Amino acid sequence: MSAISPIVAPGAAGTDPIITRIGLPASPPMVQSTGFADVLSAGVRHVETKLAQADDLVRRFALDDSVPLHQVTYALEEARMAVELAMQVRSKLVDGYREIMNMQL
Repeated sequence: MSAISPIVAPGAAGTDPIITRIGLPASPPMVQSTGFADVLSAGVRHVETKLAQADDLVRRFALDDSVPLHQVTYALEEARMAVELAMQVRSKLVDGYREIMNMQL
């Protein structure tokens, strides 16, 4: 009897993840963090960067129409999703804080 080998998708054996093959980074560029506060600060900076990029594209689109509409729409959606994620993280942090404060010793 021979060992059973796992099923592999055609062309997927030994290749990079699809997100890196289409030219996008596998994860957002984050600063090497040493603590929880550093991770949160890097996340907030990432959200601020997305908002600034979207604002710049909207301004350029409104002034001289040198930016395609689909690029502006994509940047605005990225910024909206980044803000939404940040709000969800903030909500979970507040919930965790409240739960810890309500614990009885």
